[in-house]
Amino acid sequence: MITVRKLARLPERTRIRKAANVLGEFVRMAQRGDQVDRIYLRELLRCEELLSALPESTTMAMRAGADSLKELEDRQLAVLLDDLQYLLLGAVGASVADWDFHDMQTGTLDRTHRVLMPFWVYLDRVRSPFNVGSLFRTADSFGVTKILLEEGSASPKHPRAVRSARGCIDTVDWEITRSHSFDQDPHGPVFALELGGTPIDRFTFPARGTVIVGSEELGVSPEMLAIADRSLGRVSIPLAGTKGSLNVSVAFGILMQHWYAACTDA
Repeated sequence: MITVRKLARLPERTRIRKAANVLGEFVRMAQRGDQVDRIYLRELLRCEELLSALPESTTMAMRAGADSLKELEDRQLAVLLDDLQYLLLGAVGASVADWDFHDMQTGTLDRTHRVLMPFWVYLDRVRSPFNVGSLFRTADSFGVTKILLEEGSASPKHPRAVRSARGCIDTVDWEITRSHSFDQDPHGPVFALELGGTPIDRFTFPARGTVIVGSEELGVSPEMLAIADRSLGRVSIPLAGTKGSLNVSVAFGILMQHWYAACTDA
């Protein structure tokens, strides 16, 4: 754990991010029932170099938190520290979800925390930037090694994609490609997320391979379906509602959890 003296010497924004990260570590310790160093916490929450860079309301909350440490049980402490972490990240325009694993110097997500799985994803003309960004965020979470985007898919660099990806276009490798190039050099077995396939709870997921995800309106293109059908075929998510299909990013999240669990016994 970084000393408060050393933290006080960091650049202002880095100091705030680091303090938020430290509070997050203490939140997890309190949740597990581990012993929390409340003396260190009190010193951190009263650090003048930290407080001087914060909005007055956040400073007041930090001081009040320092004064209440002795009285709190572990669960109460976790809630308090989680609140303070949220306030600190808000002071630099971030959120807890964005910075769970981040590089303190650059403020970007830290790729070294990712555990890569031999999973590739082929986006077949996914047109919505928001969906592309959401797909990247899910891919980051489930260890996808690389995303291939068919020409005509929304660019991961589109502002809306960047917004919904929450930094993950920089943590998951990607490239623009075309179907005929992929057909010549597929990454392992191939299957498509598409209607009319094997129900997802009966589908045999490969230990490595590529899943094809189609456009919001038309689904997977005929040429990409042909590639999948020559390999592992199609997987579908059974539905019970009035809609005929799920949003592509939601469906992708369901599929990736199943694939990840099948290969890790998660």
